[in-house]
Amino acid sequence: MEDSEGSNPYMSILKRLASYDYISKNYGSSGIAGAFFIAIIIPTFLSILLMGKKKAKQRGVPVQVGGEPGLAMRNAKSARLVEVPWEGATTVAALFEQSCKKHSSYRCLGSRKLVSRDFVTASDGRKFEKLHLGEYQWESYGQVFDRTCNFASGLISLGHDVDTRAAIFAESRAEWLIAFQGCFRQNITVVTIYASLGDDALIYSLNETQVSTLICDAKQLKKVASVSSSLKTIKNVIYFEDDETATDSTNIDSWRVSSFSEVEKLGRNSPIQARLPVKEDIAVIMYTSGSTGLPKGVMITHGNIVATAAAVMTVIPKLGTSDVYLAYLPLAHVFELAAETVMLTAGACIGYGSALTLTDTSNKVMKGTKGDATVLKPTLMAAVPAILDRVRDGVMKKVEEKAGSAKKLFHIAFNRRLAAMEGSWFGAWGLEKQLWDIIIFKKVRAVLGGDIRFMLCGGAPLSGDTQRFINICMGAPIGQGYGLTETFAGAAFSEWDDPSVGRVGPPLPCCYIKLITWEEGGYRIVDKPMPRGEVVVGGCSITAGYFNNEEKTNEVYKVDETGMRWFYTGDIGRFHPDGCIEIIDRKKDIVKLQHGEYISLGKVEAALLSSNYVESIMVYADPFHNYCVALVVPSRPVLEKWAQENGIQHKDFSELCDKVESVNEIKQSLSKVAKAARLDKFELPAKIKLIPESWTPESGLVTAALKLKREPLKARYKNELEKLYQ
Repeated sequence: MEDSEGSNPYMSILKRLASYDYISKNYGSSGIAGAFFIAIIIPTFLSILLMGKKKAKQRGVPVQVGGEPGLAMRNAKSARLVEVPWEGATTVAALFEQSCKKHSSYRCLGSRKLVSRDFVTASDGRKFEKLHLGEYQWESYGQVFDRTCNFASGLISLGHDVDTRAAIFAESRAEWLIAFQGCFRQNITVVTIYASLGDDALIYSLNETQVSTLICDAKQLKKVASVSSSLKTIKNVIYFEDDETATDSTNIDSWRVSSFSEVEKLGRNSPIQARLPVKEDIAVIMYTSGSTGLPKGVMITHGNIVATAAAVMTVIPKLGTSDVYLAYLPLAHVFELAAETVMLTAGACIGYGSALTLTDTSNKVMKGTKGDATVLKPTLMAAVPAILDRVRDGVMKKVEEKAGSAKKLFHIAFNRRLAAMEGSWFGAWGLEKQLWDIIIFKKVRAVLGGDIRFMLCGGAPLSGDTQRFINICMGAPIGQGYGLTETFAGAAFSEWDDPSVGRVGPPLPCCYIKLITWEEGGYRIVDKPMPRGEVVVGGCSITAGYFNNEEKTNEVYKVDETGMRWFYTGDIGRFHPDGCIEIIDRKKDIVKLQHGEYISLGKVEAALLSSNYVESIMVYADPFHNYCVALVVPSRPVLEKWAQENGIQHKDFSELCDKVESVNEIKQSLSKVAKAARLDKFELPAKIKLIPESWTPESGLVTAALKLKREPLKARYKNELEKLYQ
């Protein structure tokens, strides 16, 4: 895997964890002997006396609802759908104002001040920026609310027409959230756009929604200026100040360009009465980085947002003002926006960081200085599965490089904890757990500050192995969520006391989840041992549809005879006996081969990703053939290490990927993991092509949540795919 600032920024997390020497070199023989003694002698008789079969907790229960026939579930805790976190909080504006008043003196938003920056030159001549960041500087809920009101007034004084839309096109930061909330004080719909979106999609999104005010950061200001001639409706541009703001990029004759602080000052000097929304009003048009074609704008109401926040509040235990949330994922993604809304609802504090400064050895952190997690010491954070998978792989790679007792000690500790979590050994809880944590896992946890008590995971399925690894090494339960932009992330969420893996929990209290038979794919609600079918979500979190796209809206949104909205996800799920749902497939990922076999591309990719050689993989199946093929982005350090050990000469990584020996080695590895995953013969790619370039959100080949964008990938590698079928 190439570790550069120009590639996927989330991989900087891996760099820190992969290089962390979490097993002490100074255990000594007595310490190791003591650990072995603990592993053997901790009271076995307690496991016999105290362990017993617990009755499975019912987390979801069947419910009779309208719409298309199927099997529907609701959350077992709530007979009625939850719409608001408390009475009166029916809109995002009301929720935010009430929470700010309730938690006025508590810390709200925190940012790190830039102390200095420097540039270092790599061996290949490339220059990398390094930052020295100071401590977090905090603003209280009361202060943030005042800034929000000032920005709202300043926006109107600036000349923004309240009947037009504003867009935010920037990396996550405190001002992003202040601008977002400020727009709602004047019932202005916000268009959110990924900072990594390409020029064509950016122009399309802004023109389609007829945005008149654009809010961006300095980096995006330059990008927007370069395409200004293509933007038809923008009149005002507001930029977040930082040291990189270029004055010449603000000289655009047709726009009024102002700094964020200027707009705040304008509003502070000329307050304007709030013009507040109602719950049916559109709060956000969120452009997805969808896997096909141009992005779609999902229309999200105020009621959708507060319903999801209210529902998640019931799931995370003891959520409150003592919690510290590390925010580094893009706020333009529904997962992060939902998470931060929950934090504001609870009165927790939000500290902003970035994937490039997250840990002490992240790409942009100056040597000898601290990363965001070390300084902030968060109790809560969110992650997408691709990040957690690489966390696990990086730490395990470092473990395998250890020799002798240190390596053995880690595996003993891990296996004891794993056995305890899976209910087969009581001794690895209690005192023994604390001792293992002190000896082994405390060193790993320090990478993320050492105080993480709960992690939120979403965006894609999380493997069971990775979930267990994070549970043990980070010492925290994972709330694995399932949702879409179209449900404002609100669909299902695994509960903190659910030790199972591979599932996404019961329906959130704000919605129902229904399975509907899909005959063509062979998924039926009468299947044994568990009912299966397409996942359809209905209730308070279901959004209003796609902006300016009635045809697509009518295709996937339905309204039943009671007036309830349902969204047809295209995902395939199955209900477990306790009412929890597991996502097992996706309709669009299923291809019928020439001889009638069905191949699930997503399932095969998930299995093959477990190969150490694979950083990314896209499986492709042509229905006119009886086999599949694959594009594989190899893990650079793993493949280069293999080449060195086997005397494979090459000038650069691209040439190494073209070597027949490399292709054969990776094919053998894929064959092994396919066998372990019990894939059928036709599911193993018959031919592969090694791709030397990483797939990143910036390249447009994966989404912000690192999911494959199949159509752009197929278009980019059309010639390579055709050659694989020759």
